[in-house]
Amino acid sequence: MLKLEKVHTFYGPIEALKGINIEVKQGEIVCLIGSNGAGKSTTLMTISGIQRPSSGNIQFEGKTINGIPPHRIVKMGISQVPEGRRIFPKLTVKENLEMGAYSVDSGQFSVFRKQKTNNQQLKTQYEKVFELFPVLEERHKQLGGTLSGGEQQMLAIGRALMPSPKLLLLDEPSLGLAPIIVSKIFKTIKEVNREGVTVLLVEQNARAALKLSNRGYVLENGRVAMQGKGEDLMNNEEVRKAYLGE
Repeated sequence: MLKLEKVHTFYGPIEALKGINIEVKQGEIVCLIGSNGAGKSTTLMTISGIQRPSSGNIQFEGKTINGIPPHRIVKMGISQVPEGRRIFPKLTVKENLEMGAYSVDSGQFSVFRKQKTNNQQLKTQYEKVFELFPVLEERHKQLGGTLSGGEQQMLAIGRALMPSPKLLLLDEPSLGLAPIIVSKIFKTIKEVNREGVTVLLVEQNARAALKLSNRGYVLENGRVAMQGKGEDLMNNEEVRKAYLGE
C-alpha cells in the first residue's frame, strides 16, 4: 500500500531523514519507534505532504505522491492525526469533525473517497466516530478546547476518520494521557484496523506500540536501524535495553 524508497528530507541545512526505506502493506499496523529527533514525526509529515522530500520516492497504492499537496493526499485516502492533537479549540466537537470531511477543492463538506457531497455519507461517518467514541456524541455541542486531553485525542482521531481513509497516520497518540485513556486509545486503534483501515503509528510507548503492531521499524538519527515483526523486536536485546527500559 505504502512504500518509501531512499527518502531524504531536510529542514533547511539539517538532514532529518537520510535515505529511509519503509513499507506498509494493506491491513497492517506498522509502528515507528526511536528516540526524540530520530525522524519519526518527519516521516509522517513527509508522507502526508506537509514536508517535501528532497529526494527519493513515496508511493501510495502504486502511485507516486511526492510533491502532491496535503489536501489532495487526504483525498487519495491518507489521514494524519498530528502530535499534540491540534484540534480547533474554538469550534464545537461536531464542527471539528466536519472539518475532517471538508474538501478544499469543492468548498463543501464531503466524504472524500466518494468524490461528492452526500449528507447521508456524512451522517454515516458521524455515526462511526460516535460509535468509537460515545463521549464525543454526548459533547457534540461542546467547544473542543474545553475537553480533557484524552477527549481531545479522541476528537483528533475522529476528525481524521471523517474522510474515510484507507491509511491512518498516528503521531504519538498516547502522549500526556493517563494510562486508562491510553488503553482506550490503543483498543480503538485496533478496532479501526479491524474495520479495514491500515495504520502507521509513531509512538513513545514502544512496548505498547510493538505489542499492537504487526511489524515495526526502529529509527536512529534519520535512518532505519532495525526492522521486523513486532514480537521479534520486543524480544530483541538491543531494543529491550534502548527502548523498553530493560
